[in-house]
Amino acid sequence: MTSLNSELIIDSDVIRHNISYIKGKIKNKSNFMAVIKSDAYGHLLEKLVPDIDDIVDGYGVVRIGEAKKIRKFSDKKVLLMQGVYSHLDLKRSIDLNLDLVVHNNDQFELVAKNKNFNNLWMKVNTGMNRLGFEIDEFMNIYNEYLCNSEFVLMSHLAASNDKSASSNKSQFKLFRSLSNKMNRKVKKSIANTGCVMNFPNQTYDWVRCGIGMYGGYLNDKNILTSMTLRSKIINLRKIKPGERVGYDGRALAKKNMLIASVYIGYADGLPVMIKDKTKVMINDQIASVFGRVSMDIVTLDVTDIKSCKVGDWCEFFSKKLPISNIVSANDLISYYFMTGVKSRVKKLYKTNH
Repeated sequence: MTSLNSELIIDSDVIRHNISYIKGKIKNKSNFMAVIKSDAYGHLLEKLVPDIDDIVDGYGVVRIGEAKKIRKFSDKKVLLMQGVYSHLDLKRSIDLNLDLVVHNNDQFELVAKNKNFNNLWMKVNTGMNRLGFEIDEFMNIYNEYLCNSEFVLMSHLAASNDKSASSNKSQFKLFRSLSNKMNRKVKKSIANTGCVMNFPNQTYDWVRCGIGMYGGYLNDKNILTSMTLRSKIINLRKIKPGERVGYDGRALAKKNMLIASVYIGYADGLPVMIKDKTKVMINDQIASVFGRVSMDIVTLDVTDIKSCKVGDWCEFFSKKLPISNIVSANDLISYYFMTGVKSRVKKLYKTNH
């Protein structure tokens, strides 16, 4: 048994920086909803909410349990972004004064039976084709129940990170056409992080930002990675040309090399498929993965790292080594790393403000 741990360090000051930067891009006087589902994308919801409550206007989650935790610290708007699916959950959401997304007829029937038309976000499908009413279906509900009501009309972009994607233009057109048919009390929301960054004039009344807050938006270097995933070197080994490293001998030495074994593996959330040459950082110098990730260990090529020794920290992503590096090198997404870190990794929450 060892007390040695991999660590995930969460820097709330970086998150505050990212929020302020994103808000500075918004052209309209939009409210800012911080999306903090999945334990704030792994950033410890109960610690984060008190730290950002002064700079956001509301919170987005998908679980009532998370909404209940938020209510310990904030009385601001909390949105259940996938709504509720039972009378019991509807009652609980009313008791907690939550806003609800309604995205299909089953959910609307729950609302209608309880005659509870307050705090609704009516979600329409403009092209994502996951959740949301079809336009005609929604208009039937609107004309019968909501034509004089206040609610939020919402939709979700399928390709907001790609400014050139044709789907953005068609989704905006559909949403704009529909919103023009609404009464004046209806608010609107379609913008996520990518929309704010690429289409700042389409932000309407509410923006719903998640990944950008945490530094996982890859197209702007001013948005910083708020997590540091790191672990220590536990062994150094010299190998010769022709020798192989790790399971299946995937990595073959073509020269004399120095190989570091680092105390982190797929049981900690480091994906087993990470490729050789993926960059990591040791002593502010760049090393690279060399060999297949195992359950508890990953091996690295540290041949060119000066003064490398057992006990040195290896960072897989951090403010200095953006998460975009490991994501882009392995055809993955930043959400995967942020929410995939396992329980045996020690989480440390850092704040200076």
